[in-house]
Amino acid sequence: MALATTVKRLGLADALVRRNPVLYARAARSIRALENRDGVDFPRRLDERLAATLRAAARTAYGRSLGAPRDLREWPILEKQLLRERPLDFINGGALWSVGAATSGTSGTPLQLRRSLASVAYEQAVIDRCLERFGVSPSRCRGAVLRGDDVKPPSERQPPFWRQANGGRRLLFSSNHLDAETLDAFVEALREYAPDVLFAYPTVLDALCVLMIERGEKLSIPLTVCSSETLTRATCEAATRALGTRILDYYGQAERVAFASGNPVEGYRFHPGYSVNELHPLEEDGDSVIYELIATGLSNDVMPLVRYRTGDKVRLAHDADPLAVARGDAPFHGIIGRSDDVLISPTGARLTGIDHIPRGVVGVIRAQFIQESPTDVRLLIMPAEGFDDRSRALLMEHAALKLPPTMTLRLELTTQLERTPSGKAPLVIRRI
Repeated sequence: MALATTVKRLGLADALVRRNPVLYARAARSIRALENRDGVDFPRRLDERLAATLRAAARTAYGRSLGAPRDLREWPILEKQLLRERPLDFINGGALWSVGAATSGTSGTPLQLRRSLASVAYEQAVIDRCLERFGVSPSRCRGAVLRGDDVKPPSERQPPFWRQANGGRRLLFSSNHLDAETLDAFVEALREYAPDVLFAYPTVLDALCVLMIERGEKLSIPLTVCSSETLTRATCEAATRALGTRILDYYGQAERVAFASGNPVEGYRFHPGYSVNELHPLEEDGDSVIYELIATGLSNDVMPLVRYRTGDKVRLAHDADPLAVARGDAPFHGIIGRSDDVLISPTGARLTGIDHIPRGVVGVIRAQFIQESPTDVRLLIMPAEGFDDRSRALLMEHAALKLPPTMTLRLELTTQLERTPSGKAPLVIRRI
């Protein structure tokens, strides 16, 4: 973790992997070529990318067990549980030129993933392309970051609650310190730094803007970029009022099987050529129709996931063409069911990055946080073989980076997590 933090602070991961000169340039050329969908070239390029993905998937143990189908329609829908239980079955050959990734997911259940270096560069190039459409140079802009960075222990209540990274091109804030008492310090730091872009979790953005509006504060930030959580119209309106900003929200997953961008006011579009998307109708909801998203990512040949059930739902207008939406040719209202799991501190701060606490801890099958009061949180763990005292200690170490000392975390082993009336077992249940 210390090495990863150092690499991130110096911007080495950005220069060597995400914007690797060779891989990034190749990805950027491919993205621009796929943006022109008027001629016959786009279907051909898309077919070539899909065929390459299916060939890579056919070489995995999972693909071989299915008889290595060449037609996408012959592949069954891939359930997340199977990927969780047998991750090595989805690896194509050696994983030397790849990087690992892990996520606890919205249910607190870990997923172990691998990403090719080319796919990491491709993902960055897709995000950068979204920023370029707003007139922003992604590699040169000054960006303030209000996400899940751990700048200092939660117990330290004196500014600064931020530090510079990437040679001063990024100002990383500790969003878990943001509350009514610290707002003035945050606003002054943002005003002095004058970022071109604010990168924020929607929950943190909402907290910042609501507090600013209550105090009568205003800033001028040209663009705000959100991801990882549900962004609402109300948050967009608050951000426009407090920051005078334009909003870009993008949707993706740790599995890297689909990508969309937009905002709740203007709508979203899937990125052309990133994936092959399938929209399966589920139900009608007022003036909308809800579809389930099944997707096949086209950039990760190390761990190619074919017809993957994302667990996310897409909201379309009644008169929308789902095939056009799936191709990226038409907009949709938004993604529903995205996680915004946070804990609330005694000072009112919204503590983000809670899913990082069980991440990478050996022997954790599933995790769940239950907040009984502003100061009392229970961490339920479904243990597997290998869970020991070191696992317990690591969980508490991770928690100390996210929770202030005024909050007590009680670790409990269990065979069954608590469920909501709808039958779901979310990562966070708040009873305050």
